[in-house]
Amino acid sequence: MQNLNADNPDGLTRKKLLALFVPAIIVLVIDQITKWMVRTTPELQNKVLIEGWLQFYFTKNPGMALGLDFISTPVISTIAILAVSGILIYILKSLNEASMGYLVCMGLIVGGAFGNISDRLFMALIMDYGGVLDGHVVDFIYFSLQIGDWTVFPYIFNVADIAISCSIIVLLIFNKRFIITPEAESDSQEEAEMEIDEPTKDPKGII
Repeated sequence: MQNLNADNPDGLTRKKLLALFVPAIIVLVIDQITKWMVRTTPELQNKVLIEGWLQFYFTKNPGMALGLDFISTPVISTIAILAVSGILIYILKSLNEASMGYLVCMGLIVGGAFGNISDRLFMALIMDYGGVLDGHVVDFIYFSLQIGDWTVFPYIFNVADIAISCSIIVLLIFNKRFIITPEAESDSQEEAEMEIDEPTKDPKGII
């Protein structure tokens, strides 16, 4: 059986790179635009969107996800840059074995990660409170729902966090469909070839 993808490997690689980088760029741009809007517009820095449910609440997070800050900001920034660079290198090295769905999800994760890394690199310089790697991540989305005195989700986040979290959930749910190993691909191709090559039996010839 002829493999059409094998006839045009450059075209397939180009599509896979687009599947990875287009979502990453979209998330990065939307993340940075929304952060800029909230940061520069006082009316949006504490604005109720849905009473008792959702609001904008501008804050700067010097630490890690969920407000963890037991490590200094420059160290966290350095670790984040190294981790995301390592993930991106791994994705590019395994590009041939990666499915489109997997690459789209990883693109959203990479874009979200670079959105927060951009804050760590430049926000301290922009807001004049430090140098490179001293930046705090801009967060502003807050689910304000409370049950009694208990806040259902007490964390403030941003567009980059949404892209990262949703992509991880999708990968966990559909991991068998999105993450395809080379062995699985070769087995499925062999099975398909066997089904096509197998001659069909004439039911009239069976007594």
